[in-house]
Amino acid sequence: MSKSLKRVTAALAAAGVAAEVLEMPGETRTATDAAREAGCEIDQIAKSIIFRGESSDSTLLFITAGGNQVDAALASALAGEPLGRADAAFVRERTGFAIGGVAPLAHRVPPLSFFDPRLSQFSSVFAAAGTPRHIFRISPEDLLRLSGAERARFTGQPDHPT
Repeated sequence: MSKSLKRVTAALAAAGVAAEVLEMPGETRTATDAAREAGCEIDQIAKSIIFRGESSDSTLLFITAGGNQVDAALASALAGEPLGRADAAFVRERTGFAIGGVAPLAHRVPPLSFFDPRLSQFSSVFAAAGTPRHIFRISPEDLLRLSGAERARFTGQPDHPT
């Protein structure tokens, strides 16, 4: 078991959350891949999108429904500063995960985190478990609590589908 996967499973166990960690036969690097592998709707995939605060050099995490995109202006307003791209080295250093396997919890440096309300419309969602082939099933409310995120609107999409 990889160090990243161990860190995620340990965090879930320490929180007393019975999340189902799954090793998928195919990769789960993208929301489309993860939804296909999990057999769920794309919006049931909780993507972990990392940004770098341009002024503070802080790490910001946006836990986003798989079909949604982070709106740069809304995200920057929530962060209180302009946001920049987080390259692979920044992501690995700050989170301990490689891009394509970034979990929404168990980061090396706890990020300022925001949670897409769209995820709360499902009884369960799937998130990366630290590798490009592992995901875990969890209730949105448990994910919100464990991630320490704030529920906020930061996508160009409405909170409820039309």
